[in-house]
Amino acid sequence: MKRLLVVLTAFLLAGCAAAPAQPAPGGTASKYYNDTDVMFSQMMVAHHGQCLELVRLARTKAVREDVRTLAAAIDVTEADELKTMQVWLESWGQPPTADPSAHAGHGGAHGTDPADIAALGALDGPEFERKFLTMLVAHQHNAVEIARMETGSGINPGALDLAKRIDQSRTAEIQQMLRYLDS
Repeated sequence: MKRLLVVLTAFLLAGCAAAPAQPAPGGTASKYYNDTDVMFSQMMVAHHGQCLELVRLARTKAVREDVRTLAAAIDVTEADELKTMQVWLESWGQPPTADPSAHAGHGGAHGTDPADIAALGALDGPEFERKFLTMLVAHQHNAVEIARMETGSGINPGALDLAKRIDQSRTAEIQQMLRYLDS
């Protein structure tokens, strides 16, 4: 089991680390983006912030070591991705988050209700762990949806690469968490 955890953690960290902003051929990163790239980055900045809140609760509240290990790997990966997207938005002259109404055309903000995160923080032990995994599965599913929006019509090479990696890694995380819920 420990070997599986080491392999899973290595997979998450190696496969998911955010790529730096990439300039367009003959141009700069700040000039090579479209509205989808901006919306993807803004939505993911908010989304990653919530995910970091969730996974950091697992440090002391999760019962199983494998759940704490997965949460720690997600923490490292998403903190790195968050920094990358913040740099992109700054270089593009865009705010770190969009007006909430701006998400309407993309199916809403794709976040987790802050009240649900607060309620999760009040739980402990197996009850916390089950609710945590259930919430994180839904949260990471939303990340996959946002990433697929980007791969469908974004143009920034760095954002497209990150979106592809988010799709793959979050899908793998979801499968892993579903196995944890079944055991």
